[in-house]
Amino acid sequence: MSRRPASMLARLLVLALSASLLASVPVVGSAAAGASQARVPVPLTELTVVSEQVAFGLQRPIAITGLPDGRMLIAEKDGRVRAYHPDTGLAVEPVLDLTARIDTSDNERGLLGITPAPNFARTGILYVAYTSLPAGTLTLARVRLGAPERLQVLLTQEHAEYGNHNGGQVAFGRDGYLYWSLGDGGHANDPFKAGQDLGTLLGKIVRIDVNRACGAKPYCVPFDNPFVRMPGARPEIWLYGLRNPWRFSVDPVDGSLWIGDVGQGLVEEINHIRPSQRGANLGWSCREGTPVFDPQQCRPGGRYTDPVFEYDHYNDNCSVTGGVVYRGFRTPEAWGTYVASDYCSTRVFAVRPKPAGGYESAVIGNFPTQPTAIGTDVHGELYVLSDLPGWLNRVRFEHVQPAAGR
Repeated sequence: MSRRPASMLARLLVLALSASLLASVPVVGSAAAGASQARVPVPLTELTVVSEQVAFGLQRPIAITGLPDGRMLIAEKDGRVRAYHPDTGLAVEPVLDLTARIDTSDNERGLLGITPAPNFARTGILYVAYTSLPAGTLTLARVRLGAPERLQVLLTQEHAEYGNHNGGQVAFGRDGYLYWSLGDGGHANDPFKAGQDLGTLLGKIVRIDVNRACGAKPYCVPFDNPFVRMPGARPEIWLYGLRNPWRFSVDPVDGSLWIGDVGQGLVEEINHIRPSQRGANLGWSCREGTPVFDPQQCRPGGRYTDPVFEYDHYNDNCSVTGGVVYRGFRTPEAWGTYVASDYCSTRVFAVRPKPAGGYESAVIGNFPTQPTAIGTDVHGELYVLSDLPGWLNRVRFEHVQPAAGR
């Protein structure tokens, strides 16, 4: 065998390493790949958001997710799932109807979360979270689009006493596991002291493997979940110390979780949790954001993970609507920016990690009234739902040039 020159071997090694690195970082759509190469972030104060209504007539739209074929699926609170495509608009008939299973007896109960399986294009499988009849049990299930009679319940948590604080987001991580958020049990002041209790799924984000069954369970617990070997702890738990993580999302580039956790009456908070922070304690109900809320729930020597952004519950604010990290291609200047909002004030909060550590944040506009969920299409572009008006709005960023002399 002839020996290759050292310079050629070095070039081959560089090419192999480059291919490996590129393969390890997925992007949302081929166009987003171009954006990731050409992105030129600007200060958040130079960004603003503009919303355009693209559909109306929805009945309390509450969750949204994108499909590989370009459609957006929209969950309505009563249990129906509607489809929207930018070329054909909002379909009249639902693509899935789960109303016979859903408890909607309280303002916060209903069909709460929806996400496609990673192999949805082949299987048509969705994962859904809802409060089930007759007593509002928090339920995680899978179902084939258009086949509600074939729904399979995967995991449940009793939640009968109060109708609020149900959490309800579902999303797949880069690791292929399914994440699900659950509220603390409802009412106020963490009545069951669930946030710090590892023996319940209330007030947690769980992580499970839905591609396998283990024993009588239709899922498996990943071996690297943080509390697998802790006596008395639920092994499904990934994070704890949450009040009502109504909306969270997974950054497709680094697999980190961005969590909007609804506050009691003082602070609304956003947490950014990387995979290496598994088992993090986000504080509730020892703390509400960074302030101490209930000293009796604070453990001596306890380690609590601070939010990366918090804002006060006043000034027309009432409830954080957690959002997504922008990984689209239309506005490279906004690449890597996390966008969230508030249900009452409709302010749009932008948060972004700084290269040298820490985070920058800014208010960059307003969404239409009562934003309930922020999602992305297959290309990573943003949409936001408006609750009682029943609107779907397309969102875009605009780069606002700073005033002369600044």
